[in-house]
Amino acid sequence: MLSETERQLIDDELKHAFTAQSACVEALLIVQRSRGYVSDEALEEVAAQLGMSSAELESIATFYNLIFRRPMGRHVIHVCDGISCWVTGGKRVGEHVQERLGIRPGETTQDGAFTLLPADCMGVCDRAPAMIIDRTVYGPLSEEEVDRILDEARSDA
Repeated sequence: MLSETERQLIDDELKHAFTAQSACVEALLIVQRSRGYVSDEALEEVAAQLGMSSAELESIATFYNLIFRRPMGRHVIHVCDGISCWVTGGKRVGEHVQERLGIRPGETTQDGAFTLLPADCMGVCDRAPAMIIDRTVYGPLSEEEVDRILDEARSDA
């Protein structure tokens, strides 16, 4: 069940939207910021509040890679695998993150600290190779820099 705060924030978003559908991504993100992901039940309630079908909202939720439909770690990592990152060592950075955390893309560490997700070009080619943890872009990266960033993120968790 959506909280009163979630409902109010979605209503506030609707006041500024041209249509309910144009507010749907932000409505999903409101729920995600509150809960860490958008459960099936929450998606159905958001759809009802927006006057959309659950199937219509699900198609939007699954299109955007920053809307999570399952529980995630406290920190979500995207390592860019775009061409600029790849040619500047991004493949090795991605492999290092996997080795360091003991997970593959799509997995979460056993302690729930990190989830690693695949990422196409993130549009930060000037910082290649790059990764995003939560909403922060890091780059250019070396293995040592990755270690420092992961240690810092783990200590914040």
